[in-house]
Amino acid sequence: MSRLLEGKLALVTGIANRWSLAYAIAQAFAREGATLVLTYLGERQKVSIDELAPDLNVALIHPCDVTKDEELTGLTSALAALKQPLHAAVHSLAFANREDLARPFVETSRAGFLLAQDVSAYSLVALARAVMPAMPEGGSISTLTYLGSQRVVPNYNVMGVAKASLEAAMRYLASELGERNIRVNAISAGPVKTASARAIKGFSGILDAAARTPLRRNTDPAEVADAAVFLASGLARGVTGNVLFVDSGMQIMGF
Repeated sequence: MSRLLEGKLALVTGIANRWSLAYAIAQAFAREGATLVLTYLGERQKVSIDELAPDLNVALIHPCDVTKDEELTGLTSALAALKQPLHAAVHSLAFANREDLARPFVETSRAGFLLAQDVSAYSLVALARAVMPAMPEGGSISTLTYLGSQRVVPNYNVMGVAKASLEAAMRYLASELGERNIRVNAISAGPVKTASARAIKGFSGILDAAARTPLRRNTDPAEVADAAVFLASGLARGVTGNVLFVDSGMQIMGF
């Protein structure tokens, strides 16, 4: 039985630990035959990735701070040095100051707002620019978003605004990169217990609300990972500029 990503090279960013959605995606990509390039931010994250890499089919582990243009340029060079085309890239990067998630949105600091936009939204544009040269055959770029981009979720605050910006950037990139046969999409995942999610005040309440979704359960990281496999594969060759909801149907509920 052939695997969906057999012989493909895929970049996965944002693995922090084994509970990260990015790690679930990397596992699914490896299961489907992809060779992986993983990026990390700082030595602490590198240690975690080094521990997880033996379970994956990894060709390269490379540093990449998306707020530094020189590191993005370094990623472009590192991909070129592999001398094989890149077929898929996963953007799983977001950050906001904890205090900007805890205080009322109207009190968001200017610096905090710009930081959230830079790391969580502009980084998709920067990453797309960095990987384009490695995609001469076309490919797929996927990012991770959340329903808080479209609806008010208590305490999601500045991150909700950043995710809205991320989704708009995804659509503009899909329009421009389509002529290169590069598809750009977003997966809107339901709430999952990740390290970043736990930084949101009252996150347990968001998890409790998931019990009222059509499927009456929370989102499994493996479901998000399988959706990422679909978007990276030839099965999604006509899909671009879309937000694919993998949230047990939460997005249709009014609560």
